[in-house]
Amino acid sequence: MTEPTPAPDVAGGGSRTATVTSPSAAHVGTSSAARTATGTNGHHVDGESLGTNGHALPAAPGRPAHAASESRTADDVEAGIIALWHTYGESRRQALRDRLVLHYAPLVKYVAGRVGTGLPAHVDVADLIQSGIFGLVDAIEKFEPERGLKFETYAMQRIRGAILDDLRSQDWVPRSVRSRARDVERALERLGGRLQRTPTDRELAAELKIGLGELRELYAQLQLTSVVALDELIAAGRSTGGAGSSLAESLPDEGAEDPIATLVDQDSRRQLADAIAQLAERDRVVVTLYYFENLTLAEIGKVLGVTESRVCQLHTRAVLRLRTKLNEQLDA
Repeated sequence: MTEPTPAPDVAGGGSRTATVTSPSAAHVGTSSAARTATGTNGHHVDGESLGTNGHALPAAPGRPAHAASESRTADDVEAGIIALWHTYGESRRQALRDRLVLHYAPLVKYVAGRVGTGLPAHVDVADLIQSGIFGLVDAIEKFEPERGLKFETYAMQRIRGAILDDLRSQDWVPRSVRSRARDVERALERLGGRLQRTPTDRELAAELKIGLGELRELYAQLQLTSVVALDELIAAGRSTGGAGSSLAESLPDEGAEDPIATLVDQDSRRQLADAIAQLAERDRVVVTLYYFENLTLAEIGKVLGVTESRVCQLHTRAVLRLRTKLNEQLDA
């Protein structure tokens, strides 16, 4: 229990009952009566007694007047919850239900923490708590005190069920695939324990009593279950308060330039330019027009005033000389 919840007004005239004797509410707490101070007219305000004239009775000697209102015992709190359940069972008012939700809210946080322990890191516990609140409200509305069950036990089951239902509704993987994935994991653990090594696909298929082809089809289905959040921190970033990089930052950029390939390309271009500069003028013109200006051999022949076959000879000679000079540069 967290914050004490005061007993609700059940008499309709502003007075508060000191005890609850209804059998339907006696199961909620551990005590069916509360120790409260009441005056002769039955009125009770914040732990102080009221006399017949409506004034508060004096506090006990040596005790401050406000001490009684600050020292509410567990029995006082339990009596208030019992009375609250009794009144809600009779009126079914939403305001009373909301007070019960606030009182039992710590149950939701406890159950959400237990369920979230075995879930991936990208699952937010706050989302689980939100789903659990709906389960708590449903438990309060459907709880039947006359059955004699403890509400906390009943509510924890409803809260856990609401959280799991919400998780299943968000899962795009069929439950049959999840079940097969667990079977594969258990089989790998059994084989690993017996063989003391990683089992082969054939051994795993024999353990699962399926064919090798069926196992590979199962692998393809299980790929859907291997999903991680791109904003999840990796490596040392988990223990440094978020100072590390995220998984998205570690993925390769297919469009990024490779610095090593860029350097190699620049060096190759430099060597090729040096080799072209050492060619004869006519050979250099043929190479430039063919590779850089994208002219055909016939067009180059018109530019040089020679036949196409002669341009082909000049091109072959220029390529051979370039290859020789590049090999010399590599050897050097």
